[in-house]
Amino acid sequence: MDIQTIVQQVLEELEKGTTKRPETSQQEESQADQTFTYQKQKVVRVDHPVDREVIERARAITPARIGIGRTGTRMKTKEYLDFRIDHAAAQDAVFKGVSEEFLDKMKLPVLQSKSESMDEYLMNLDSGRRLNEESKKWAEDNLSKNKQVQIIVSDGLSSTGIEENISDLLPALIQGLEGKNISHGETVFIKRSRVWIQDEIAEITNCDVVISLIGERPGLATSKSISAYLIYKPGDDTVEADRTVISNIHDGGIPPVEAGAYLADLLEDVLKHKVSGVKYAKLK
Repeated sequence: MDIQTIVQQVLEELEKGTTKRPETSQQEESQADQTFTYQKQKVVRVDHPVDREVIERARAITPARIGIGRTGTRMKTKEYLDFRIDHAAAQDAVFKGVSEEFLDKMKLPVLQSKSESMDEYLMNLDSGRRLNEESKKWAEDNLSKNKQVQIIVSDGLSSTGIEENISDLLPALIQGLEGKNISHGETVFIKRSRVWIQDEIAEITNCDVVISLIGERPGLATSKSISAYLIYKPGDDTVEADRTVISNIHDGGIPPVEAGAYLADLLEDVLKHKVSGVKYAKLK
């Protein structure tokens, strides 16, 4: 089987949303493995570069697609296929949802925003900012009240980010809070929720600080990143500047275990100063 046939089959399968690989010989399998090794090593693929060392240094400090070379006015075949794979991973992160197996493993109560579908979630921002009536009633009846910290986990725009990071981040965060004798309520998972839903949870639980661990909008560099938004005693006059955010939490950014420990320290400081967001930043 020649390389043009293989590439054509891969493109057709990507269009169909499948991951089945075309049949290849042992030699072709070896060549495919070598190609992916080159990608991980960020090999410069510009033909006859004027200064290869400069390109290598630039590639070493960014996940951006630079130094990938071109054929005429287009990307080379391998780079184009890599682009399509990363784009598919980003789409999956948004649309596939956090698995029931993961939620069962984490033993998190599952609540639901007013978004009935992902399409509604993406098109109607307000639908993700409030709990639906059933979840609101459950939260009022079951969540602990008057704790210092309430933790929310949300799929947001990256279910992949949640599944990749929460199992390490959440235990580190809770351990850090307990080591500091900071009280916290039961962590909840809220499907298709946005950051502002933390205001309603804070109102229901009467906590001092509410923190949301939420999937970030995926990019082509990574689809596995999450952010932590926290706010001290939100109210009717709350604005975005009142929230403190720590972003880029994933293995290639802030490692999840390290992020959990850091967030515990941050929450302790916010509780001490009784302020978050821009007002908190001005104190530092």
